[in-house]
Amino acid sequence: MIAIKKILFGTDFSECAKAAQDYAAQFAEQFHAELHLLHVLPDVAMMMPDPGTALSLPQNYMLDIKNEAERSLGKLLPDAAKAGVTIVRSVRMGNPFVEIVKYAEETGIDLIVVGTHGRGALMHVLMGSIAEKVVRKSPCPVLTVRPHGK
Repeated sequence: MIAIKKILFGTDFSECAKAAQDYAAQFAEQFHAELHLLHVLPDVAMMMPDPGTALSLPQNYMLDIKNEAERSLGKLLPDAAKAGVTIVRSVRMGNPFVEIVKYAEETGIDLIVVGTHGRGALMHVLMGSIAEKVVRKSPCPVLTVRPHGK
């Protein structure tokens, strides 16, 4: 029998992620599994222009963004918590697909649930899909959920 004891829901708080959120909560409730909510903040170094270019971020920029992400995670799935689902919330910084896979490995996740969304063909070719990369690199099964109406 398949045992699903820990489910990871990776979210960027977008509308696309909300459809996946419902699946993650329902699976956690049905399997009496611990539900991990993960948001990955982009690494600021990846957003910086070329070396030597002057760019300064506000003093507490990353702290403020992290605090806001934690507040947003805290608001997710109040009904699941009321239904007795244990929820673990985490915020990390880095490349989203790398951090999702790493988190799954470190915490012994049995199932990852992520949303997909239809980027244009050019953006997909240039950047790829986070969900697609998670599927290829994940140590466990991955459920990808398309947004409603797509």
